[in-house]
Amino acid sequence: MSNKTAIVTGGAQGIGRAIVDHFLKQGWRVAAWDKDGEAVDDLAASYGGQPLLATRCDVGREGDVASAFEALTEWQAGQAAGVDLLVNNAGIASPDAGPIEELDFADWQAWIDASLTSAFLCTRALVRALRARKGAIVNIASTRAVMSEPNSEPYASAKGGLLALTHALAISLGPDVRVNAVLPGWIETGPWQKASEREAQPEHRDVDRAQHPVGRIGRPEDIAAAVNYLASDAAGFITGQHFAIDGGMTVKMIYEH
Repeated sequence: MSNKTAIVTGGAQGIGRAIVDHFLKQGWRVAAWDKDGEAVDDLAASYGGQPLLATRCDVGREGDVASAFEALTEWQAGQAAGVDLLVNNAGIASPDAGPIEELDFADWQAWIDASLTSAFLCTRALVRALRARKGAIVNIASTRAVMSEPNSEPYASAKGGLLALTHALAISLGPDVRVNAVLPGWIETGPWQKASEREAQPEHRDVDRAQHPVGRIGRPEDIAAAVNYLASDAAGFITGQHFAIDGGMTVKMIYEH
């Protein structure tokens, strides 16, 4: 069992849950912060007896983050102080916001708070603990930060903001804390949802797979592996960088034929 500790926001479902699973299997202690209470309970039940702290927390709200940090401090009582990894993964999954002229400000703000404000609040809360162990931050952005479909302005803005936050934090927190971003492409999260919404064997068309030079849709495990690398000593010379994990989709030129 490792003494290392990771915090994963949005950790009860999807990519976040796969990251939680990965680091638990590596012997880490993991705290998952997620606003979906049903998903948090499902996560805790699924990993009972393991070194997991599953906390209901809307990481876009300052008070919730403060309360989650207090719970983390209590959970770590008697152990060496510090956090080794913060994964800012929380966000609204759907990118479709509808036409910009019909978009309510409250909905815009919800997308921004879920991904970008949450990353700021969680980093601010945990930066001393990360410095104590010369830890790492990995921000989960999206390939939609650099390319778009119509009607995705708030999603793209929130994820693009994460890229800017990444390089700014890398400069501000170095050399004590390394900060990088992962940009997932098309990732099938169905098998990693809470029990009531889990889809064990999602179906994809041949044309869906053919969009990817690697010949398949991405899996949350692909993102977890990238996070693992960026958190490791093997990535000790990497900070402020953005890594697209998308099966090559964003570098493929597409023409109408």
